[in-house]
Order: sequence, then C-alpha cells, then structure tokens
Amino acid sequence: MPFLRSFLSEEQLLCSICLDVFDNPVSTPCGHSFCMTCIGHYWDSVKHCQCPLCKQTFKRKPDLYINRTLREITEQFKRMKGNPGASGGDGADRDAEEGGTTQEPVGSTLRPGQLPGYLLEEMKQRLTRHRAHRNSLASQNETWSEQIEQTLNTDSTSDTQPPGFARQVSLRRYTLSGAADAVKVPLCPKHHRNLELFCRSDLECICVACGQTEHQSHDITCAEKEWQSHKMKIAITENEIQEMTKQRMEKVEEIKQSLVDIKMLSEHEVQRSMQLFGALISSLERSQAGLLEVTEINRRSAEHQAELMIRELEQEITELRRRSTALAKLAQTENYITGLKGYSDVSTPKTMKDWTGISLTCDLGTKTIYTSVCQLLEQFKEELQKVPPAFCLSVSANQSPVKSHPKVKRMQEYSVDVTLDSNTAHPRLILSEDKKKVWCGERHQQVPNNRERFDRVVCVLGCKGFTSGRHYWEVEVDGKTDWDLGVASHSCNRKGKITVSPSNGYWFLSLRDKNNYAFRTEPSTALPLSLKPQKIGLFVDYEKGQVSFYNVDAKMHIYTFMDNFSETIYPFFSPCTNKTGKNDAPLVITPVLMD
Repeated sequence: MPFLRSFLSEEQLLCSICLDVFDNPVSTPCGHSFCMTCIGHYWDSVKHCQCPLCKQTFKRKPDLYINRTLREITEQFKRMKGNPGASGGDGADRDAEEGGTTQEPVGSTLRPGQLPGYLLEEMKQRLTRHRAHRNSLASQNETWSEQIEQTLNTDSTSDTQPPGFARQVSLRRYTLSGAADAVKVPLCPKHHRNLELFCRSDLECICVACGQTEHQSHDITCAEKEWQSHKMKIAITENEIQEMTKQRMEKVEEIKQSLVDIKMLSEHEVQRSMQLFGALISSLERSQAGLLEVTEINRRSAEHQAELMIRELEQEITELRRRSTALAKLAQTENYITGLKGYSDVSTPKTMKDWTGISLTCDLGTKTIYTSVCQLLEQFKEELQKVPPAFCLSVSANQSPVKSHPKVKRMQEYSVDVTLDSNTAHPRLILSEDKKKVWCGERHQQVPNNRERFDRVVCVLGCKGFTSGRHYWEVEVDGKTDWDLGVASHSCNRKGKITVSPSNGYWFLSLRDKNNYAFRTEPSTALPLSLKPQKIGLFVDYEKGQVSFYNVDAKMHIYTFMDNFSETIYPFFSPCTNKTGKNDAPLVITPVLMD
C-alpha cells in the first residue's frame, strides 16, 4: 500500500518513553499516549503519579485501557514496515494509488488490519497540513538560529560561546527517556522544548519558541553561558562578604575593648574623686554627688550604647554569614535554572551601616565638674593643686556616643509646665480644677469610657507629650504610703490588667508600704534609700532615652534608666488607692524653684 506508507510517519507512532513504536498503546487522562508497559514502569519509579510529558499530576493512579484504534493503526504500520508490498485490500490499494476516495458502504466487512476509506482520506488531509506547518517552522527556525548566533558573537560578557550552543538553539522536540533526564533537562511548560536560552529583560529561562514569540525583542543569550557569568559574580560577592564579616568582627572586638577601658576608667575616676573630695568640707558634697552621678550615668549610657552597637553588628554578621552560606550552596548547584532563580534572592545585599568612623570613646564628661569646682571654690585651691592636672582637665572632648549630662543643680533649666489630662484619668481619680493635684476617691465617677482612659489601674497621664528634647518637673509626695511616678508611651495598654515595664511602654518609680522604693522592671529593681523623699524631680532626655529621678530637697540622685524612645511619651501619675484613708494624700505637681 504505497500511499499508506507515505503518510504514516514513524515519529507519530513512537512512545516517548521507550522511543519505539507503540506496543499496546494506552492514553492518560491528559491525552498523551504511551506503551502500557512503559508508563507502568515509569509510574513505579517516581514518587508522584504524573504525565511524563506535560507533568500533570494525578491524585491516584489512573485506570488505563488499550486504545484500540491506535493499536490497529500501529499494527498496520508494523506490517507495512516489515512487508513493504503488503496491502490492506486490493480495492482499497487501487483507490489510494489513484488518489480517489473510498467510502465504505454500510454493512461492508473489512479484513483484519484494514482501515476504512474515509479514515484514510482524513489521515491524508492531516498529513498534508502537518508537512506544510513543519516546513514553515523549519524556515522560521533557520532565521532565528542566525539571529541567535549573531547575538552571541556580539555579547560583551564573554568572548566564547558554550560548546554545542549552535546545535542546542535549533528547534527540536524533547523526548522523555526517564525521570532522571526530565530533571536534568527541564522543558518549557508552554512549548515542551528545552529551556536553553536566558532572557535578560525578564530574568527567566526560555526555549527557542519563546524567543521567537513573546521574547522576540528582548536581550537573549545562552542560559549556560549566563550561569557561568553569574557564578563568577558569586565568587566575587562571597569574597566581599567575607571581608565585610572580618571587618565587623574586628569592630566588635574594638568596641568590647573600649567598653573594658571605660569601665576601668570609671572605677579609677570614682577612686580619685573620693580622694579629692574626702578632704573638702560638706559644701562640696553636692559637687561630689554630681560627679558620681555623671560618671554613673555616662557609664550606663556607654554600656547601653555598646550593647546596641554590638547587637547591631552581630545581626549584620549573622546576615552576612547567612548570605555567605546561601552563596556557597548556590555556587555548588549544577542546575542553572535553580541557580538563576536563587541568585537574585542572595545577590542583592540588605542596607548595612558603615562602621568605619564609629567607635566607643572613653569620655565620661567629668571635665565640666572639675572645671566648675576650680572656679567656684577658690578656698580649696591648695587641695585642688595637689590633684595632677592630667586628672582634672585631660579628659578628651572627642566625639562620642556617650554625651555629657547637665549638672544636677541645673536640671531646673529644663522645667516644663505639666498638667493632668482628665480624659485619661481612672474613674476613681479626682482632679483639682487647675489639673495640678490628683487623689483617689471612694467610688467610681460617671465619666465617658473613651479609649484614652485607664479603666482598671488608678492612674492618669499629663496633657502634653514629648517627642524630643529635655524636660524636668517636680511632684510632691509628702504624706503618701504608695505612689507611681514616671512616663508612659502613647501606645501603652490602658484597658484591663496592665503589665508595667519598659518593654510595655512604662518607665516609672514606685513606693509601696511607706519604705519600699523600686523601679518597675521585670522583675522590679529595688532601690534602698536612706533619705525618704518628700518631693520627686523627674528628668527626661528623649534623644538619649534617659529617665532620671531625684530627691529634690536633698539634691540627690535616686535612679536613672536608659532606653530608646520611638514614640510620644507622657508624664505618668498614680496616687494608688487610698487604703481606707491611709494613702489619701494627693500627688501635687509643684512649681520648679530655681536655685
């Protein structure tokens, strides 16, 4: 049957797994056909049941049945291939050779293996269309191959093409030989051809057909060649990361050593100050207390700043190490698809601080104290002259993250007018008309339950909040057994049970049972005081994150806490419950009297 042999192409009857003519062909639910034995063995070798060509996954293994029509066509082709002179019937062969159409009459009987005439005519028409389409693709492919070759010859990233690239870019059909080959040579999900090109415009791997259509005007190069270029960039980036990591580790050691020096200098300053002020009369005790306070505050500030810097450096080191590990792992991969996808995630570094000019110096800010002592107390000139000049005035004024704190006696320069905000007051709290006094009543008052109001803890905030600068105010606590004073953040919880700590937006000092003073941390920091304060001075430095408490009458520092403020903070007041009259004295915001 010459005509039948001319249009039955062997490629159309090949199993994509064994690459041989179908043997008992079966069709999957997605429409692709394979030998029953081949598809069975393939599904036994893979974890998920899926089509080897289109990769469609099936929830359960489909029930497969032999495609009888395809099997008859395959058997007919095998017979013709084995016996070129064989025919399916004399009448049918004559009609085919003459180009006529044979329409089988109703009720006619066909011999085994013989195809109906109308089916032969339809297959002939499909063959004609298939050949015309294949010739058109071959012409387009030849033109496209020349364009690709010209692009690679002018590519500035490399002077040589990958071996065999001209062969790879030719239009071809990928045939599946097993699960392992499907992983090594990925297919385009749209055209089912090898992903052997890389589009620099869209940063993705494409096949030749994609390059001829939607990526036709883009910057395209060989995928393997592009991956080799990226691997060189990975090596350079990895070296840069290692150098940055080394620099930051050295900076951590430098900061730690600076912190040790600051601690040693702080201890030395305290000892020398005790020797200096030990011989002076009681009028210098306040100056001594000022020096100790500045030294202590700046030491804490230095420790706090050092902890922040070390924490930030360690975070950067961790990020750099993570990137280094990711790059090292990425450099080992041979799959350029995975490599190119993962490269964009690790090649772009996060913004990091330049630590070159940042250091922790040893300025404790004591120069101002010693200078004022020399100026104000001339009668102790002989004693001060015994102190080595290098001790009094040699503290450098270099730039430092630890800024000098204002003198205790001049805190009043930063005084502000504080009034109470009735919209935040607990329903049991009673405020004076001028909003300067607050005490706890016996019962709840009829007030709006707005979101700013505390509904469980008897406290109230100030009207004006702070977002920058230094601020000082004083509160009289005489006659009270319990109270809380400090500052609170704008976003602090005001409803229900409150956990008071700096991490929850509360920074305040507390008195309980007349004698137990503490700063409210988790757990609370006990503060044993020898002198019971009658008036508390509160000082806030927003930029430094500093909250300080003072005994106003004794001119003594009580406690300082260092933190970072990131939102508006408000003065905080709590007279606590009246305890059946034992704690009914009010908290009074008093005018600041300048010394």
